[in-house]
Amino acid sequence: MYNDVLSVWLTDYNNSPNKIEFLKFEEGSCLPEIIQTTAHLAYVVPDLAEELKGKNVIFEPMVCSDTLTIAFIEEEGIAIELMEVK
Repeated sequence: MYNDVLSVWLTDYNNSPNKIEFLKFEEGSCLPEIIQTTAHLAYVVPDLAEELKGKNVIFEPMVCSDTLTIAFIEEEGIAIELMEVK
């Protein structure tokens, strides 16, 4: 599927036995270079705002749907996606 706001193609991780999502970025994507050029980890968190406190936020929270809000932090040179699912 394609996300036109982020200019990225995504596979559906729910269709992967290991919950792996592949991303292919279009030129001009608003996501930081570290996310576009290296693999990242993703975690579901109960309270995104709470999880972001004191962290190096590299992509501010973005509402993706009625049930999903994401943000990215950087920790030890690694991009980490935090997802709040309602």
